[in-house]
Amino acid sequence: MFITNKMISKIAFTSVFLFALFKNGVAQTDTGSFFTSFDKTKIYYEVKGKGEPVLLVHGFIVNGQSWKRTALYTDLINAGYKVIILDQRGNGQSDKPHDSTAYENDAEAKDIIELTKELKLKNYSAVGYSRGSIIVSRLLVLDKNIKKAVLGGMGTDFTNPEWPRRIMFYHALRGDSVPELKAMLNYVKQQGLDQTALAYMQKSQPSTSKEDLAKIKQPVLVICGDHDDDNGSAKNLSTLIPGATFVTTPGVHNDASQTKEFSSAIISFLQKK
Repeated sequence: MFITNKMISKIAFTSVFLFALFKNGVAQTDTGSFFTSFDKTKIYYEVKGKGEPVLLVHGFIVNGQSWKRTALYTDLINAGYKVIILDQRGNGQSDKPHDSTAYENDAEAKDIIELTKELKLKNYSAVGYSRGSIIVSRLLVLDKNIKKAVLGGMGTDFTNPEWPRRIMFYHALRGDSVPELKAMLNYVKQQGLDQTALAYMQKSQPSTSKEDLAKIKQPVLVICGDHDDDNGSAKNLSTLIPGATFVTTPGVHNDASQTKEFSSAIISFLQKK
């Protein structure tokens, strides 16, 4: 999620404090687990429900717990899906490396691929929102085991590797003066988030080219709020992906993912054969 000044006051950030136990070499918590990813980074995740696996990928300046504030999380479980959430590296309970190279070369997508191996998933679907959609687009390029994908709250802007907004966020988070992002920076500090890790995430944030999007063969749903143009045109994004479905749901960028309409559209898409 990209945070604007108007959005700051609407965000309710959830801090989760869990005590770890160890079982079979894997750290266990009250509700989730940790696994060690490809470069020894520890990633926190939770699994709930049974059935076909659906992995939910969170956005920027939030963590996996943010999905629990949406109708989608509960609706997927009630519809008979196995729901997987994780804190991407640099967020939540996962490790937050202070090494810029730890976020390069699709590290976040590789974490997810490693998690699917940890869980022995042969096929899975993935739902991303905002920055999470950027990561899911990389899964569509890198992982043959992804069955279906949802790109939520994202337009075409991320296809530009020199996206000005990404660069502006990076400069603000590393301490440069960016007056228009002062509220975002204050929020990061007030919530005790790891500013260095967040800066590196923006510095190394991947892009997926229009040429690569045109090669995607899996079914894709592109969904956004009917008043959300924060990250470019979602409708135009859908035209770049062969056979993609485009849907709007009520809301702006910060609240569209929490609506019942958002949930219903995604479940309907996942249930289609």
